[in-house]
Order: sequence, then structure tokens, then C-alpha cells
Amino acid sequence: MSLSLSAERREPPAEAADGAWLECIECGDTFAPFDAVRYTCDDCDGLLEVRYTDLPSFEDFSGDGVWRYNAALPLESGVTIQEGSTPLYRVPRLEEDVGVEALRIKHEGMNPTGSFKDRGMTVGVAVAHELGVDRLACASTGNTSAALAAYGSRAGMQTLVLLPAGKVAAGKVAQASLHGARILEVDGNFDACLDIVQDLAARGEAYLLNSLNPFRLEGQKTIGLEILEACLDDYDAVPDRIVLPVGNAGNTAALYKAFRELVQSGALALEDVPKLTGVQAEGAAPMVEAVENDADEVRRWDEVETRATAIRIGNPVNAPKALPGIRETGGTAVSVTDEEITDAQRDLAGEGIGVEPASAASLAGLRKLRAEGVVESDERVVCLTTGHLLKDPDAAAAAGNDPEPVPAETEGVLEHLQR
Repeated sequence: MSLSLSAERREPPAEAADGAWLECIECGDTFAPFDAVRYTCDDCDGLLEVRYTDLPSFEDFSGDGVWRYNAALPLESGVTIQEGSTPLYRVPRLEEDVGVEALRIKHEGMNPTGSFKDRGMTVGVAVAHELGVDRLACASTGNTSAALAAYGSRAGMQTLVLLPAGKVAAGKVAQASLHGARILEVDGNFDACLDIVQDLAARGEAYLLNSLNPFRLEGQKTIGLEILEACLDDYDAVPDRIVLPVGNAGNTAALYKAFRELVQSGALALEDVPKLTGVQAEGAAPMVEAVENDADEVRRWDEVETRATAIRIGNPVNAPKALPGIRETGGTAVSVTDEEITDAQRDLAGEGIGVEPASAASLAGLRKLRAEGVVESDERVVCLTTGHLLKDPDAAAAAGNDPEPVPAETEGVLEHLQR
């Protein structure tokens, strides 16, 4: 089934409830949204998307945070810790250095648990409550586990997280632990963890809240809606391009869905849809490989490695939704080295914006594409940064300045500063 920007809307099926239903992106089969737990199509195992009878325009949004956009979500309200409404920073020195007309940084690390994952969890955990499940679960490179643990504890629900042993930053494990999750360290990578969690979910042992869950991506749509509203306020125009890190490709898929729905409602002109541009680390770049080879599917990378732990993923489950998003918007995908990521992390810090390594991939990718002439000098660009600096304090310390020992008296400090 086509995920085209120009696809015509269909009439709501009999399964629709309160103006929403689930639809398979492969075969088009439809399902009631809340009558049973499902993550993929019953018939072909294709990915599902939430569809709506009424699609809102910007005039339908009111309030603050993620739930400002409840007219574009499957429920009116959810389990909330005041997520969303994150800053869209100006970065004048970086803007001049990169050489684009305008550059803004959408810092999702300013969410309650320090990453964009809070947006998906406020919706996903609310749906879990609607479905009546009692145990939540996820596989994680860290941020998902932190968000799920926080929102699960807020909702009074059991939370189970599976992490690749030795591959998750300490700040993220600490969050999941303190919020009361049961943490299982798996002798394998993230994709092995996800295989296990999917099997547990299929057996009815837990409710899966990885981005395979279509309801979680509904919350992540609000990143795109906030970006568009802020840019319209500032420039009276939407950005030409949004550059974002790619792990499981959930944000790419979610932003593309947000833009498709705005086009269908008439709120956004087809020619104004921002170019979605994905960035991966060279050691974990299956999406980039697929884009460069013009492939219809992503080849799973069994061996992945990068210091950008949040995007150390070799099998992005949302690729069937994200690849059309990149291609239909006229975007692209690019890979960057760990060294380029660290340089970008330092430069963002120089503008006062502290992010974890994976977040800095967006700026590193923009720089590379600008140098190659793919990004033009007259473009207005937004870089998405997905997680806070303190998510990975070890990486931050390694990228920053080393402490300098000094004696415990003023004259000694002054003498040291003069060296």
C-alpha cells in the first residue's frame, strides 16, 4: 500500500472507533484500535498505522506539550509528565559556519526523562491502560527504557526492559533502575533484545512499547508539529529540511506521517513539506545503505558498532515507513564517522546545547551534505537532537576538557592560569 504524500483519504471502515482505526501499510486491512492487542497486521504481518476520520489543521491545536495536539492523536489525554514543548534554539555561529540561510536546533533532550521517547510513551502507556494490560516491556539502547520506566511508574504499571549487556550508557540504566523497572541484561545486541521482547509480546506476557507499536509513533508526530508551528511563527514559512538521527527510524516515520496528515487536511501545501534527511553512524548504517542503493528494503546488519549508543541499531523496524518518507519528501540519508559526531557534539556544546553523541549526528550529517552540495546555501534547516548530554556522561567527559589539578590557594591558581 502506498504511503504517498498525495494518497487519497479513504472512508472510515466499520472497525473505526471514535474516529480512529488501525490500517496495514502493506495490504490495507483495517482493525479496531482498542479491541485487542496487536502490533502488526493479522494477515500479512505488515506494519500498522493509526488512521483518523477527521484530520486537524493548525487551528485545532490548543494548550501546551504533546497533548496540545490531541486532535491529531488517538486519545484526548494520557499519562503525562508534561512532555513536549521543547526548545527550538537559534545557533548563529553554527548557522554561519555551516553556511545555510537559517539553522535551528530542536532539542528533545529537554523532555522530562531527557529524550524524545517521552512523547511516544505518554500516548503508548495511555493506550496500554485503555487496553487493560498490566505489564509493559521494551528493548532499548537506553532512552526507551528510561522513558518507559518513568511513564510506567507514573501509571502504576509493571515495567520490564531488556538491554544489551555492557552497551547502554550509565545515565540511562540509572533512570530505568530508579523508576522501578525490572532490568534484564541480554548477552546480545539491541536487535537480539527486540527479537526477545517481540516474542514475549506475541505470547501475551507483556505489552510491547518499542516503536513497532503504532500508537507510540503517534506521540512522536508532535515533534514535527511543534517544529512547523515554531517556524511559521518565526519565518512565516516551514523549514526546507529537517535532519534527524536514525536508529529504529521511528521519528522519520512519525514526522512523515504528521506531514502526510497535514497535507490531506489542507493545512500544509504539498510543495512545502520539509525534506526528511536521516543520519546514521558509519558503523550502524543500514538505512543509508538502502537509500544509496535505491533498495526497497533494508538489509539487517548483524554487527553494529558506534559510540553513539542510541543509534547502534542494525535492523530499523520502521524502515518500511521511513524509506518512503525520505524519498517522497525529496530527502536523503548519510552516514558520518564517530569522530565527526564528537566534533558536532563539541560544537553544539559551544552554543550552550548539551546533547548525547547520537543527537549530534544530525549536525554532523548536515555538515557533510552541505560540503557535498546536497544541501543548498539558501535552505532553512532544523536539526533534531534527540537526547540530553547527561544521558551519556562518560561520552561527554571524553569529548570535553580534562580537569586541571591546582593547589589549594589563590596564588597557585593564578600562577597555573598564566601558563
